[in-house]
Amino acid sequence: MEPTPTHPENRRRVQRATESAVQEVRETAGEVKDAAKDVVATIKPKLRGWLHLGTTPLALAAGIVLVALAPTTTARVAAAVFAITAVLLFGTSALYHRGSGHFSERTSAVLKRLDHANIFLIIAGTYTPFAVLLLPPGQGRTLLWLVWGGAIAGVLFRVLWVGAPRWLYTPVYVALGWVAVFYLPGFWRNGGAVVVTLIAAGGLLYTLGAVVYGTKRPNPSPRWFGFHEIFHSFTIVAFAAHYVAVSFSVYGAVPGAG
Repeated sequence: MEPTPTHPENRRRVQRATESAVQEVRETAGEVKDAAKDVVATIKPKLRGWLHLGTTPLALAAGIVLVALAPTTTARVAAAVFAITAVLLFGTSALYHRGSGHFSERTSAVLKRLDHANIFLIIAGTYTPFAVLLLPPGQGRTLLWLVWGGAIAGVLFRVLWVGAPRWLYTPVYVALGWVAVFYLPGFWRNGGAVVVTLIAAGGLLYTLGAVVYGTKRPNPSPRWFGFHEIFHSFTIVAFAAHYVAVSFSVYGAVPGAG
Protein backbone atom coordinates (compact mmCIF):
# COMPACT_ATOMS: atom_id res chain seq x y z
CA MET A 1 0.00 0.00 0.00
CA GLU A 2 1.45 3.42 -1.06
CA PRO A 3 1.82 6.10 1.62
CA THR A 4 -0.75 8.89 1.36
CA PRO A 5 0.39 12.52 0.89
CA THR A 6 -0.28 13.15 4.54
CA HIS A 7 1.68 10.13 5.63
CA PRO A 8 4.50 11.03 8.09
CA GLU A 9 7.13 9.57 5.75
CA ASN A 10 5.97 11.77 2.88
CA ARG A 11 5.96 14.83 5.07
CA ARG A 12 9.53 14.12 6.12
CA ARG A 13 10.59 13.72 2.48
CA VAL A 14 8.96 17.01 1.53
CA GLN A 15 10.59 18.73 4.51
CA ARG A 16 14.04 17.37 3.60
CA ALA A 17 13.60 18.41 -0.03
CA THR A 18 12.49 21.87 1.01
CA GLU A 19 15.42 22.30 3.39
CA SER A 20 17.83 21.13 0.69
CA ALA A 21 16.38 23.57 -1.83
CA VAL A 22 16.58 26.45 0.65
CA GLN A 23 20.21 25.59 1.43
CA GLU A 24 21.09 25.55 -2.27
CA VAL A 25 19.44 28.93 -2.75
CA ARG A 26 21.40 30.35 0.19
CA GLU A 27 24.69 28.99 -1.13
CA THR A 28 23.97 30.34 -4.61
CA ALA A 29 23.05 33.73 -3.18
CA GLY A 30 26.29 33.75 -1.19
CA GLU A 31 28.32 32.93 -4.28
CA VAL A 32 26.60 35.67 -6.25
CA LYS A 33 27.25 38.15 -3.43
CA ASP A 34 30.94 37.21 -3.29
CA ALA A 35 31.24 37.46 -7.05
CA ALA A 36 29.63 40.89 -6.99
CA LYS A 37 32.12 42.03 -4.35
CA ASP A 38 35.00 40.78 -6.49
CA VAL A 39 33.68 42.67 -9.51
CA VAL A 40 33.32 45.88 -7.51
CA ALA A 41 36.83 45.43 -6.09
CA THR A 42 38.34 45.17 -9.57
CA ILE A 43 36.74 48.45 -10.68
CA LYS A 44 39.30 50.97 -9.51
CA PRO A 45 38.37 54.61 -8.83
CA LYS A 46 39.11 56.97 -11.71
CA LEU A 47 41.57 58.96 -9.56
CA ARG A 48 43.62 55.87 -8.65
CA GLY A 49 47.29 56.70 -9.05
CA TRP A 50 46.86 60.34 -10.07
CA LEU A 51 47.79 61.69 -6.64
CA HIS A 52 51.14 59.91 -6.61
CA LEU A 53 51.68 60.72 -10.29
CA GLY A 54 51.37 64.42 -9.49
CA THR A 55 53.57 64.09 -6.42
CA THR A 56 56.45 62.33 -8.20
CA PRO A 57 57.89 65.36 -10.06
CA LEU A 58 57.37 67.52 -6.97
CA ALA A 59 59.27 65.02 -4.82
CA LEU A 60 62.04 64.89 -7.43
CA ALA A 61 62.37 68.68 -7.60
CA ALA A 62 62.23 69.02 -3.81
CA GLY A 63 64.85 66.31 -3.46
CA ILE A 64 67.21 68.02 -5.89
CA VAL A 65 66.88 71.29 -3.96
CA LEU A 66 67.46 69.49 -0.66
CA VAL A 67 70.64 67.83 -1.90
CA ALA A 68 71.97 70.90 -3.72
CA LEU A 69 71.65 73.15 -0.68
CA ALA A 70 73.03 70.66 1.85
CA PRO A 71 76.10 72.22 3.50
CA THR A 72 78.27 69.09 3.85
CA THR A 73 78.96 65.89 1.95
CA THR A 74 77.45 63.83 4.76
CA ALA A 75 74.28 65.90 4.68
CA ARG A 76 74.08 65.64 0.88
CA VAL A 77 74.38 61.85 0.95
CA ALA A 78 71.77 61.52 3.70
CA ALA A 79 69.43 63.90 1.87
CA ALA A 80 69.94 61.99 -1.39
CA VAL A 81 68.97 58.70 0.25
CA PHE A 82 65.76 60.27 1.54
CA ALA A 83 64.96 61.88 -1.82
CA ILE A 84 65.66 58.75 -3.88
CA THR A 85 63.46 56.52 -1.73
CA ALA A 86 60.65 59.09 -1.91
CA VAL A 87 60.81 59.35 -5.71
CA LEU A 88 60.90 55.55 -5.97
CA LEU A 89 57.84 55.28 -3.75
CA PHE A 90 55.67 57.81 -5.58
CA GLY A 91 56.98 57.02 -9.05
CA THR A 92 56.53 53.27 -8.83
CA SER A 93 53.11 53.67 -7.21
CA ALA A 94 51.99 56.00 -10.00
CA LEU A 95 53.32 53.67 -12.70
CA TYR A 96 51.68 50.62 -11.15
CA HIS A 97 48.27 52.18 -10.49
CA ARG A 98 47.99 54.27 -13.65
CA GLY A 99 49.42 51.53 -15.85
CA SER A 100 47.00 48.90 -14.59
CA GLY A 101 45.38 47.24 -17.58
CA HIS A 102 48.07 48.44 -19.99
CA PHE A 103 50.88 46.15 -18.88
CA SER A 104 51.18 42.40 -19.13
CA GLU A 105 50.18 40.35 -16.12
CA ARG A 106 53.83 39.59 -15.41
CA THR A 107 54.86 43.26 -15.54
CA SER A 108 51.96 44.27 -13.31
CA ALA A 109 52.98 41.61 -10.79
CA VAL A 110 56.55 42.96 -10.72
CA LEU A 111 55.33 46.54 -10.28
CA LYS A 112 53.03 45.45 -7.47
CA ARG A 113 55.95 43.84 -5.65
CA LEU A 114 58.05 46.97 -6.09
CA ASP A 115 55.18 49.21 -5.03
CA HIS A 116 54.75 47.36 -1.75
CA ALA A 117 58.48 46.94 -1.16
CA ASN A 118 59.14 50.66 -1.59
CA ILE A 119 57.13 51.42 1.54
CA PHE A 120 59.88 49.77 3.58
CA LEU A 121 62.53 51.75 1.70
CA ILE A 122 60.87 55.13 2.31
CA ILE A 123 60.71 54.34 6.04
CA ALA A 124 64.44 53.61 6.18
CA GLY A 125 65.23 56.45 3.79
CA THR A 126 63.33 58.94 5.94
CA TYR A 127 65.16 58.01 9.12
CA THR A 128 68.59 58.08 7.46
CA PRO A 129 69.10 61.88 7.67
CA PHE A 130 67.87 61.96 11.25
CA ALA A 131 70.17 59.11 12.29
CA VAL A 132 73.20 60.59 10.52
CA LEU A 133 72.69 64.26 11.37
CA LEU A 134 70.91 64.35 14.73
CA LEU A 135 72.34 61.43 16.72
CA PRO A 136 75.79 60.66 18.12
CA PRO A 137 77.68 58.30 15.78
CA GLY A 138 77.08 55.19 17.90
CA GLN A 139 73.34 55.73 18.25
CA GLY A 140 73.06 56.76 14.62
CA ARG A 141 74.69 53.57 13.40
CA THR A 142 72.43 51.47 15.61
CA LEU A 143 69.32 53.15 14.25
CA LEU A 144 70.55 52.74 10.68
CA TRP A 145 71.16 49.03 11.25
CA LEU A 146 67.68 48.65 12.74
CA VAL A 147 65.70 50.47 10.07
CA TRP A 148 67.69 49.28 7.06
CA GLY A 149 67.87 45.71 8.34
CA GLY A 150 64.13 45.78 8.90
CA ALA A 151 63.57 47.39 5.49
CA ILE A 152 65.60 44.74 3.65
CA ALA A 153 63.78 41.97 5.50
CA GLY A 154 60.48 43.65 4.68
CA VAL A 155 61.36 43.99 1.01
CA LEU A 156 62.21 40.29 0.79
CA PHE A 157 58.99 39.44 2.61
CA ARG A 158 56.81 41.43 0.18
CA VAL A 159 58.70 40.32 -2.93
CA LEU A 160 58.62 36.63 -2.01
CA TRP A 161 55.06 36.68 -0.64
CA VAL A 162 53.21 39.31 -2.62
CA GLY A 163 49.89 37.66 -1.80
CA ALA A 164 50.33 37.96 1.96
CA PRO A 165 47.13 39.00 3.74
CA ARG A 166 46.68 42.71 4.34
CA TRP A 167 46.17 42.21 8.09
CA LEU A 168 49.63 40.63 8.31
CA TYR A 169 51.92 42.98 6.39
CA THR A 170 50.26 46.33 7.18
CA PRO A 171 51.18 46.20 10.91
CA VAL A 172 54.76 45.37 9.89
CA TYR A 173 54.98 48.68 8.02
CA VAL A 174 53.67 50.53 11.07
CA ALA A 175 56.00 48.72 13.49
CA LEU A 176 59.10 49.53 11.44
CA GLY A 177 57.96 53.11 11.06
CA TRP A 178 57.80 53.62 14.82
CA VAL A 179 61.14 51.96 15.67
CA ALA A 180 62.78 55.36 15.94
CA VAL A 181 60.41 56.48 18.69
CA PHE A 182 63.11 55.38 21.14
CA TYR A 183 65.48 57.92 19.59
CA LEU A 184 63.17 60.91 19.87
CA PRO A 185 65.07 62.35 22.87
CA GLY A 186 68.23 62.45 20.75
CA PHE A 187 66.33 64.06 17.89
CA TRP A 188 64.99 66.63 20.33
CA ARG A 189 68.42 67.51 21.71
CA ASN A 190 69.99 68.16 18.32
CA GLY A 191 66.99 68.97 16.15
CA GLY A 192 64.64 70.74 18.51
CA ALA A 193 60.93 70.61 19.19
CA VAL A 194 59.90 71.51 15.64
CA VAL A 195 61.78 68.60 14.08
CA VAL A 196 60.44 66.10 16.60
CA THR A 197 56.89 67.43 16.18
CA LEU A 198 57.14 67.06 12.41
CA ILE A 199 58.58 63.55 12.71
CA ALA A 200 55.76 62.52 15.04
CA ALA A 201 53.11 64.20 12.88
CA GLY A 202 54.38 62.45 9.76
CA GLY A 203 54.48 59.12 11.57
CA LEU A 204 50.92 59.59 12.80
CA LEU A 205 49.72 60.46 9.29
CA TYR A 206 51.42 57.39 7.84
CA THR A 207 49.81 55.29 10.58
CA LEU A 208 46.34 56.69 9.88
CA GLY A 209 46.88 55.93 6.22
CA ALA A 210 47.88 52.37 7.08
CA VAL A 211 44.68 51.95 9.11
CA VAL A 212 42.60 53.14 6.15
CA TYR A 213 44.52 50.83 3.82
CA GLY A 214 44.24 47.84 6.15
CA THR A 215 40.51 48.24 6.88
CA LYS A 216 39.48 49.65 3.47
CA ARG A 217 37.47 52.25 5.35
CA PRO A 218 36.28 54.89 4.77
CA ASN A 219 35.53 54.31 1.12
CA PRO A 220 33.60 57.47 0.16
CA SER A 221 33.40 57.08 -3.62
CA PRO A 222 34.45 53.73 -5.11
CA ARG A 223 33.94 55.21 -8.58
CA TRP A 224 36.16 58.26 -8.10
CA PHE A 225 37.91 58.58 -4.73
CA GLY A 226 38.00 55.42 -2.66
CA PHE A 227 39.83 54.25 0.45
CA HIS A 228 43.07 53.80 -1.49
CA GLU A 229 43.03 57.45 -2.55
CA ILE A 230 42.60 58.47 1.08
CA PHE A 231 45.59 56.26 1.92
CA HIS A 232 47.64 57.93 -0.81
CA SER A 233 46.61 61.37 0.47
CA PHE A 234 47.91 60.51 3.93
CA THR A 235 51.24 59.36 2.48
CA ILE A 236 51.68 62.62 0.58
CA VAL A 237 50.98 64.85 3.58
CA ALA A 238 53.17 62.64 5.80
CA PHE A 239 56.02 62.90 3.29
CA ALA A 240 55.63 66.69 3.27
CA ALA A 241 55.91 66.82 7.06
CA HIS A 242 59.01 64.64 7.03
CA TYR A 243 60.52 66.63 4.16
CA VAL A 244 60.35 69.81 6.23
CA ALA A 245 61.85 67.97 9.22
CA VAL A 246 64.67 66.60 7.06
CA SER A 247 65.26 70.09 5.64
CA PHE A 248 65.71 71.57 9.11
CA SER A 249 68.07 68.72 9.98
CA VAL A 250 70.11 69.02 6.79
CA TYR A 251 70.44 72.78 6.80
CA GLY A 252 70.80 73.41 10.50
CA ALA A 253 72.18 70.32 12.22
CA VAL A 254 75.77 69.18 12.60
CA PRO A 255 76.29 65.45 13.36
CA GLY A 256 76.69 64.94 17.08
CA ALA A 257 76.31 68.63 17.92
CA GLY A 258 74.19 69.75 20.83
